Amino acid sequence: MAILNSLSLKLDRLVDWFIPPDIAADRAMRKQARMFLISHLLGPFLGNSVPLALYIFDPHPQWDVAILAASITGFWIFPLVLKTYGHYNLLALISVENLLFAILWSCYWYGGVTSPTLPWVLTIPLLAFFYIGETPHLRGPMLTLFGVNMVIFGLCMYLIPAPGHGIPSAELQGLGIISTIAAALYVAMMAIYYARALASQAELEAVMRHHITTARNLRQAAFEADRATRAKSEFLAKMSHELRTPLNAVIGYSQILIEEAEDGGNPDDLVDLERIHAAGQHLLRLVNNVLDLSKIEAGHMQLYCEDFSLVDMVNDAVREQTQAAAANGNRLHAIIEPGIGYIHGDELKLRNALTNLMQNATKYTKNGEITVHVSERAEAAGNMIEIRVQDTGIGMDKPELSALFEKFAVVNDETATKYGGTGVGLALTRQLCRLMNGDVTVTSQPGVGSCFTITVPAKVSVALQPVNELQKTLAIARAMDPMIEPSDAAGETASQERKWG
Repeated sequence: MAILNSLSLKLDRLVDWFIPPDIAADRAMRKQARMFLISHLLGPFLGNSVPLALYIFDPHPQWDVAILAASITGFWIFPLVLKTYGHYNLLALISVENLLFAILWSCYWYGGVTSPTLPWVLTIPLLAFFYIGETPHLRGPMLTLFGVNMVIFGLCMYLIPAPGHGIPSAELQGLGIISTIAAALYVAMMAIYYARALASQAELEAVMRHHITTARNLRQAAFEADRATRAKSEFLAKMSHELRTPLNAVIGYSQILIEEAEDGGNPDDLVDLERIHAAGQHLLRLVNNVLDLSKIEAGHMQLYCEDFSLVDMVNDAVREQTQAAAANGNRLHAIIEPGIGYIHGDELKLRNALTNLMQNATKYTKNGEITVHVSERAEAAGNMIEIRVQDTGIGMDKPELSALFEKFAVVNDETATKYGGTGVGLALTRQLCRLMNGDVTVTSQPGVGSCFTITVPAKVSVALQPVNELQKTLAIARAMDPMIEPSDAAGETASQERKWG
């Protein structure tokens, strides 16, 4: 069975090699061409059994046997002509004509209507059916061709009687047996291949129906997922005030209590209040990051591009994180290469990305050094800004780096338990950088430290979005103090405008 399957596959590849591309692209024509090629590749082997038997049984074989053998062998030319020139319909008609000639020629010379080769006439309608298939405009020419040949054959038999062949009756019966067996084998071969083609087509159609059903289910799943995403985005937009307002109240009241404790000289309460205040700010930053990440995923985050001083932005961001870095015994400083001036982009989002990286470095570094290095390089597409945040912290292995920027991914449970972390800050950083047509990369070595590199264009190719003064003021204030609610969403901005006039 394995040998038969292997031979069948090789035969299929050989048949397909002869089919021109324009015919192969049409499913119906491809099926007809395959039947045509099978009959022409294998048919001459069976068909030549007749002239071979004539040559053996006829005591004095003449040129008529040679013409019959040449006509049957000529079928091998048709596959090459099809591959080289195409014109399948014309070749099908010529092939049927050649078959009619070979059959009627042998009948004319060897017995007429009593010829032992007459059973081959039955193959003509079979092959015509295989060749024309679903091509109705070929049916008329095929019938006409058959009728004309039969009329010519009848006239020849009536007007020009064939000479005697000289084959004894016993050998003539043997010739009839060989001819009938060959014709039967030929018909069986074509029928088996046709049945196999139909089975393959049915299997293919079943697979296609399965794929269509799968595609329909995938479209439905995609629709449901899109609807769920929209619902999530709407929920987050509506819940932003509900999430932030209690935190703002906790942070605000804790700040007031801290000031009162400082004025009243109560150091015991001051420590607890500072912890409450710090925890509230940390939770508010986490909520802001999650909401910003959801806005980017929903496509609601916009870039507010303008010219700004990169040096001033980096120095301000470093100055804000200096105290937090010092709390872990770290020294934080910036190195800015000369010649860097104003760039065009979204200052607040670039600052947010840089702040996330500095906070990450501060968290995983103790009694070390954190360096922010800013440089600019020229490329064919335009100048690119590189901001590297390098630390001397715990570092990471290569397997940990692969999932570092995934949402809510914690690469090491033990490290997360010891240092904290939710897997939101770095994911948001990458999304912000890609929103600005840039990216963020990382290199790290355990026990040596890590280096995160932000790369963004010096001129972000995004149209300037309309920003009113209230939006800009609130956004800058939020970057300086997380207690201030962001104003990216139009609903929040409108409510603040109504509140403040």
